[in-house]
Amino acid sequence: MAKIVCLGEAMVELSGSAGAWGVGFGGDTLNTAIHLARAGHDVAYMTALGTDAFSNGLRTAWTAEGVDCGLVLTHPSRQAGLYAITTDPAGERSFTYWRETSAARALFELEAVDAAMDVAETANLLCFSLISLAILPPQGRRDLLALAGRVRNCGGLVAFDGNYRPRLWESPEAAARMRDEAIGLADIGLPTFEDEALLDGATSPQAVAAHWRRLGCGEVVVKLGAQGCLLPDATVCPVPNALSPVDTSGAGDAFNGGYLDARMRGVPVAEAALAGHRMAGWNVMRRGAIPPRDPAAPYIAPENW
Repeated sequence: MAKIVCLGEAMVELSGSAGAWGVGFGGDTLNTAIHLARAGHDVAYMTALGTDAFSNGLRTAWTAEGVDCGLVLTHPSRQAGLYAITTDPAGERSFTYWRETSAARALFELEAVDAAMDVAETANLLCFSLISLAILPPQGRRDLLALAGRVRNCGGLVAFDGNYRPRLWESPEAAARMRDEAIGLADIGLPTFEDEALLDGATSPQAVAAHWRRLGCGEVVVKLGAQGCLLPDATVCPVPNALSPVDTSGAGDAFNGGYLDARMRGVPVAEAALAGHRMAGWNVMRRGAIPPRDPAAPYIAPENW
């Protein structure tokens, strides 16, 4: 099984339904990590949490999902971030965040991060996103990009998701600069057309793919939401079944998990995209960014690889 390191910020999740709130957890790269772990991969999550009860609960829950928490560092005074999800009747979600002083933002300031980076650089695959960069201070961003370079120098692959959240950035220009630097270090690119259009006015999925390839990313799959995804051969892989989503939170992360699971098993790109669609389709028909596993979940047991 591949050794995968996913890096970013994961938080306590409050999800509202019928006037009540459920407590869970989520975060873009964490969601992908859990999908990959459920599929049988050796996955570690790299982040920082606090010593508070919520942070301890997150560690326990992630470990129960099969995620290695050996790279989850401890900040002595900061705590886990928090976000709340509300959904409209069509399943579209909106978020409220309390994350400005989360422990994850200080990940690269912790003394133990050097040893964690030494472990992470040996990964077969490093996964991070534009959100992973957004939450970090300037030096932390440089450190994360340096880690991506170290993984590639050691023979590993880097997957980058261009998740753009304007409120996390000081300016669109700063976000675009960081995105472009990350693209240049990525082997697998997983942008979303809607995000790219919002960030710098991309006019088509084809233009997005061309931009990412021009900057050095060899395998680019542009996510198109309900319309499917644009593959590296310029064809569109449609979503297999039309759905009426219950909750679209985590859909792109689930696609990433299904796609990367398949690719790490040597499945061709087009088939891997279908695996990503199946995972996303299962995810959006359930509430929460990372729904509990059930018999309908499209995970392939390692013994069937």
